[in-house]
Amino acid sequence: MADMQERLDDIIAKLRQRECRITPQRIAILKIFLHSEEHPSIEQVHEQVKVHFPTTSLATVYKTVNLLKEIGEILEIGFADGSNRYDGNRPHPHPHLICTRCRTIIDSDSPLLDAMAAEAERNSGYRIVAHQVQFFGICPSCQRIRES
Repeated sequence: MADMQERLDDIIAKLRQRECRITPQRIAILKIFLHSEEHPSIEQVHEQVKVHFPTTSLATVYKTVNLLKEIGEILEIGFADGSNRYDGNRPHPHPHLICTRCRTIIDSDSPLLDAMAAEAERNSGYRIVAHQVQFFGICPSCQRIRES
């Protein structure tokens, strides 16, 4: 929990450096992303924030998400249909496993990811500044439903 508070304080300091207002609503949005392992959509975050701050607009959540993306504190996971989900819990590059049926997203680690990025740099001459790896499949819960 201390690490989470430390990260929250660091993000708030970054936002202050950019002269952003630190409102109770913005802090609530930050906390939702920091504590969520479920990769919520903006709409899901908005619903959670409205429990404590009923007048919070969807635009406030969008603006906060854009700020967090700009300062590298949130990862956006895009879908072909234009919907997005967000990872604020682990904003560094790591693979995501995405169920094509229920759209559940879980984090995964791969020790090979850094080696792949280094090899891509070596082979291409590019300087890799970011990457996303997503694996699509059917989660165990959806597999059990189909077998039933």
